Amino acid sequence: MTLTVTNLTISRGGVPVLQNLSFSVAPGQALILRGPNGIGKTTLLRTLAGLQPELSGDIDGAEDQIAYAAHSDGIKPTLTVTENLQFWASVFGTDTIQPALDTYELTDLADRHAGNLSAGQKRRLGLSRLLVTGRPIWVLDEPTVSLDVNAVAMFAAAIRAHLGQGGSAIIATHIDLGLDGTVLDVGPFKATASAVDSFDEDFL
Repeated sequence: MTLTVTNLTISRGGVPVLQNLSFSVAPGQALILRGPNGIGKTTLLRTLAGLQPELSGDIDGAEDQIAYAAHSDGIKPTLTVTENLQFWASVFGTDTIQPALDTYELTDLADRHAGNLSAGQKRRLGLSRLLVTGRPIWVLDEPTVSLDVNAVAMFAAAIRAHLGQGGSAIIATHIDLGLDGTVLDVGPFKATASAVDSFDEDFL
């Protein structure tokens, strides 16, 4: 399914940050978001994932199709690696976690409690959750934080495999993952003073 964004304006803390943003991501495609810190990349991803409403514009094709991975790893420290993945598999109705364990080399850690993992291992476990969601559109916010070189390669391979199977990905990252994707610099879409003034008038 193609995700299509048309004339999107989004806000953070009630203040517009990006405006008039349009793009589409088709099956098999990756979109790499670039832009300085604080420009609104995280806000954009949260809006796409349905965690906050847009101010205006349209998002088509996102309903029940997106798996979102944010800065937090989203794991339960008192559960083992296996139990964490089994929990998420049950939430999304999938029936196997072994590919997730294999992809991120977590099999040897399967019985370890997540709270006892290193920061990089926790990140790998957090990213492995994507593989048990069964959802075709991955929306990822700085996914390589805490990953070493080998783990970054695991992640990039997982993305390529996902794209090869007809999935798509929208990734905010400052590093080159070696993906054959489209780069979108969101800087030119920074909300202008007039957009902020207009929002304030509507709010009042």
